[in-house]
Amino acid sequence: MPVLTNIAQLYTVPPDGGADCVEPIADAALAWQDGRITWVGPEAELPGEFQDEPHHDAGSRIVIPGLIDCHTHLCFGGWRGDEFAARLAGASYQDILAAGGGINSTVTATRAASAEELAMKAATVLSDMARLGVTTVEAKSGYGLNTAAELKQLEVYRQLNQTQPLDIIPTFLGAHLVPVEYRERRADYINLLCEEMIPAVAEQQLARFCDVFIEESAFTLDEGRRILECAKRHGLGLKIHADQLSSGGGAGLAAELGAVSAEHLEYASQADIAAMAQAGTVAVSLPLASMYLKEPFLPARPWIDAGARVAVATDFNPGSAPSYHLHLAMTLACVHQQMTPAEVLRGATSHAARAIDLHHDRGSLLPGYLADFTVIDAPDINHWLYHFRPNACCFTVKSGQIIWPTSAAEALVSCCS
Repeated sequence: MPVLTNIAQLYTVPPDGGADCVEPIADAALAWQDGRITWVGPEAELPGEFQDEPHHDAGSRIVIPGLIDCHTHLCFGGWRGDEFAARLAGASYQDILAAGGGINSTVTATRAASAEELAMKAATVLSDMARLGVTTVEAKSGYGLNTAAELKQLEVYRQLNQTQPLDIIPTFLGAHLVPVEYRERRADYINLLCEEMIPAVAEQQLARFCDVFIEESAFTLDEGRRILECAKRHGLGLKIHADQLSSGGGAGLAAELGAVSAEHLEYASQADIAAMAQAGTVAVSLPLASMYLKEPFLPARPWIDAGARVAVATDFNPGSAPSYHLHLAMTLACVHQQMTPAEVLRGATSHAARAIDLHHDRGSLLPGYLADFTVIDAPDINHWLYHFRPNACCFTVKSGQIIWPTSAAEALVSCCS
């Protein structure tokens, strides 16, 4: 039964606490067995039964729950650096999309890529995420936009769940955009989603959730409602890309349908904020996308004041958020969303776990929870998120196993960085 000692501060982040409840324990210790936490508390109170067990030294650093990136588009072909340059020259997201770029460009590249190519690319990203202390990743499809290519993406996630240590929570996002070949036949594409894609995804158990992008350039409220109600009938949980570029009412629909989360939300109305708070739907903020698109950041204070849970994720994708650096997203949430470091830590752990309906076994460091945790080289979370570094993570533990560093040489680098 391994024991981690010499912890400067351990943040338990209980699942039912308030917006800034992280419940730090100074001079702490943590014990686990068979992948689950068995004891946590002050090291001075460590029970005698643990004294002769193998001990690991945290080096007077902090320990936080394993980070959860609860909104990514992990699997895709190609990149879109040319669009980055175009946006800097003044082109908008909508301009690029209208010119045949944006999501359509990635759809073409993803359809052309083999499953093996997609898996290799995604596995490299997951390895880097583990180095940052991430232990669970929500991953969407949405770059296939036909049955074969959407299933290909989701099958890549299934394969990666079996071949690398991070947990991947798959989400079907066939309603990311109406593909070019259906542009004049929207109703036919929605029929394809409801009559072929969603039933196939559900039958093959390839996804836990179904997501819809509700926006002027994507799907209407009525279209989104039909798609999500179909997904719900097939046993899938619900998510919505909502109110990213305009106030389209997606947040209100998420509350109405009991979605587990709505995501982006930069332009959500006050009424929809209240509705989501009342419904318990998690608001997932994506500050990297706001930074890259030069759009307003989610105003977190009205959400938190209304009683909503605000999660923080990267939105990693090849266009509007081409970074999987969750630490950076967390610091941006502090600076631009006016969230405290404690609120942001909850946002990337317990609230993020709730956004994928897994808050009962991860996102907190409590007995019975998965032994998913990371050791951060900082005296406290305030210092960590204020003093941004390429990576302050020294160790990442998933289900009780060290997954980063993976060698003695890497361990030396991580401990001395």
